[in-house]
Amino acid sequence: MGGAGVNGAPGPRPNGVPGAGSGPRRNGAQAPQPAARFGGTLDVPDAAPHADPSEVSRHSYPAEAPPRPSSPEAAPRPHPVGAPQHPAEAPPRPSSPEAAPRPHPVGAPQHPADLPPRPQPAGVPQRPQPTERRPQPTGVPSRPRPAALRPHPAEAPTEVIRPLTPQDAPTEVIRPVLPPRRPAPVDPPTEFVEPEYDDYPDDEDDYADDDYDDPPPPKPTTGAVVVRSIGELMVTAGLVILLFVVYEVWITDLMSAQKQADVTADLDRQWEVADDPEREQKFEYADGEGIAKLYIPVFGPDYHFTVVEGTSAANLEVGPGHYTKSAPPGQPGNFAVAGHRVGKGAPFNDLDLLNPCDAIVIETQTDWFVYRMLPTSDQPVDPADPRCKGVEAQEGEYAAAVGRRIVTPDKGEVVLPVPGNADAQVPKDQLKRMMTLTTCHPKFSNAQRMIVHAVLVREQPKGDDLPPELSEG
Repeated sequence: MGGAGVNGAPGPRPNGVPGAGSGPRRNGAQAPQPAARFGGTLDVPDAAPHADPSEVSRHSYPAEAPPRPSSPEAAPRPHPVGAPQHPAEAPPRPSSPEAAPRPHPVGAPQHPADLPPRPQPAGVPQRPQPTERRPQPTGVPSRPRPAALRPHPAEAPTEVIRPLTPQDAPTEVIRPVLPPRRPAPVDPPTEFVEPEYDDYPDDEDDYADDDYDDPPPPKPTTGAVVVRSIGELMVTAGLVILLFVVYEVWITDLMSAQKQADVTADLDRQWEVADDPEREQKFEYADGEGIAKLYIPVFGPDYHFTVVEGTSAANLEVGPGHYTKSAPPGQPGNFAVAGHRVGKGAPFNDLDLLNPCDAIVIETQTDWFVYRMLPTSDQPVDPADPRCKGVEAQEGEYAAAVGRRIVTPDKGEVVLPVPGNADAQVPKDQLKRMMTLTTCHPKFSNAQRMIVHAVLVREQPKGDDLPPELSEG
């Protein structure tokens, strides 16, 4: 075991033989000669006379230390397990070479005399092996080694003293703190419901039927059957009437609007073809053919219908119809026109809203004709109104011609040349140019007829300018 020797001398050399070193000692002491080992003894030279006493006492052996107190109170301290024993307590070592050799330290180099002979190669002379140990050098004083001396560190076996480490306490697992558990809900006890059984035997019924639990309904009486039947018929009739009204008011209007657009387009094409300076107004028309255009400004700027020839049901579905035996538009006599008030386009739906002196404009191929409504018994003419110029109550044979009146359907004389006077004897050249509009009265009924009479107040040839009456609405 390598390390520093006594008095600062270097430790044993690598070959296992301890040496004193070659460096100078403290206080000028000379380095001692190398000591020889024989058996288990070590010859230590005496300290120099001039050596430091403290250094000698510091390196003294334990046998020279002062004795420990031997009082009974001072109990001997237990010797540590595995530590080397005190030299005073160790067993005595043999001091002669003949004594039994000490066990060689583990790992330390052996003496050449103790090693087995090394085999030599063939043909090489063998080197004589030493038979005895190296003699003590001459001139070096030696003294016997005390038996109680501490062995040299190089001679003692190396013993590893394990460090005493405190045993770790067992690891304590800290469990998380959990919230208290809610108590599990306790279901109420199951209630047993006993099955219900019929009070009467049911041999023919092989399956469960709840209808048999109720008594059968009583048979309806004859009166109940009659009332129920009448109610069903009335509901059915009401639905039929409702559907009919929807058809007459809205469905027929859509169909008539399409037909009105077709006949208006045909009339415009006829007027474009016959547009020349020498054109003449046509007075003979085919049944259902468009003959003129009707405008009533008080009903709005979008109110205009094409008047067709004839007053049949098919013709009135297209638009207002001209009575074939009445006068042509703008000519002497009575220009009579009929129209529906509800459904089929309803051109005269608002005919009851006309007032005296309201304009009714007729457009033909060559001219504009302006008629104005005559006064009624409850609505006289206002002389201060400029629109009423040329409008006055009729007298004489035309006394029956008033602004508006209600008659029965058999009063056909309202469309005669002298309205309302079948016995009038008026020459053709003296006839007034009148206009008559007829429609059903009241709405949704044809029990009566509403009659509106008007008189021609102005005519205007067709050109670039439109009649100012068209803007009176």
